[in-house]
Amino acid sequence: MRALGLIIAATALVVLPFVATGYVIYLANLLLTFTVLCLGMHIVVGEAGQFSLAQAAFYGIGIYTSGLAGQIFGWPFPLSILASGLVAGLVGLCIGTIALRMRDIYLALATFAFGEAMQWVFLSWTPVTGGPNGLRIPPATLFGIEIVSDKQAYPIVVAIAVLMIALTLVIARSRLGRAFRAVRESEIAALAMGVPVKATKLAAFALSAFFAGVAGAMFAVYSTYIHPDSLGFQTTILVLTMVVVGGLGSLGGAVGGAIVFGLMSELLRQAPSYQEIIYGLILIVFMMFAPRGLFAFLGDNLKRFARA
Repeated sequence: MRALGLIIAATALVVLPFVATGYVIYLANLLLTFTVLCLGMHIVVGEAGQFSLAQAAFYGIGIYTSGLAGQIFGWPFPLSILASGLVAGLVGLCIGTIALRMRDIYLALATFAFGEAMQWVFLSWTPVTGGPNGLRIPPATLFGIEIVSDKQAYPIVVAIAVLMIALTLVIARSRLGRAFRAVRESEIAALAMGVPVKATKLAAFALSAFFAGVAGAMFAVYSTYIHPDSLGFQTTILVLTMVVVGGLGSLGGAVGGAIVFGLMSELLRQAPSYQEIIYGLILIVFMMFAPRGLFAFLGDNLKRFARA
C-alpha cells in the first residue's frame, strides 16, 4: 500500500503542471512548502518530544533572509536557500540553548514568546523587513533565469520537498534519530544509555529551525510579497494541527497532515476570524478520540472493516 501510494503521489507530481491551472499549481507549491515546514515540527515535536511553538518565526526568518539576499546581494536561489536554512538554524540553536533549560509547558511558553517577539520584529524593523507595509520579494534566479511564474517555480519546489523528505528519512534511521526517540521516551533512560540529552535536544531544535528556514526560502521562490501578519501564532497553530492530527511521530502523518490542512486553510481563507477556533477544536477532538492521528485512525478502521 505504501509503494502504491508513493507511485500515485509521484505520478500526480509529474503530471500536475501539464493539466492544472495557475492557481492549482500555486496551491501545490504552497502545500509542498507546508510539507517541509511540518517536517521541521515533526523532528522537534514528533521525534524528539520537545514542545516548540516557534516554527512560524523560523519560517519568517527564512522568507526574509531569502528575499533580502536576492534584493540586496542579488544572490541566486541556491545560495539564498542555503543562507535561509543556516540563518534560521543558527537562530534556532541560540534560542534552543536558552529555552531548552525548561521543560513541557514552560518550554512551549518560552518558544511561544520568542515567536511573538519575532513577529514584533518583523512589524517594527521597517528599514529591513518593510514593517507593516510588508516586503516585496524579487524574483528568484537560477542559472541566470528569473523565476516569474508558479509553473516555473514548481519543479524547483518539488525537488526541494523531495530532498527534505529524504533527509528526514535519513535522520530518522540514523543514530541521531534513535537518540531523538530515546530522549522523547525517557530522558533518564537516555542518559543511562549514554545519549547526550542536552546536545540531542539542541540538534532537534536547530534542525527544526533549519527546515523552517528552507520552507521560507521555498515560499520566496513563487511568492512576490510577504507581510508579518501571515507569520503569527495562527500559522504556528496551523502547522501544529497538521503534525498532531496527521499523526505525531509519523513522517507520513506529517506529510499527509500538511496536505489535508493546507487545503483546509485555503477553504477557510474567507473566514480568518474563525480559523484558530476551528483548528483548536480539531486538535482537542483528535487528541481525545484519535491520539495516534487521522491516518492511523483511518487505517485501524479499514483493518477492522476488512476483518469483518
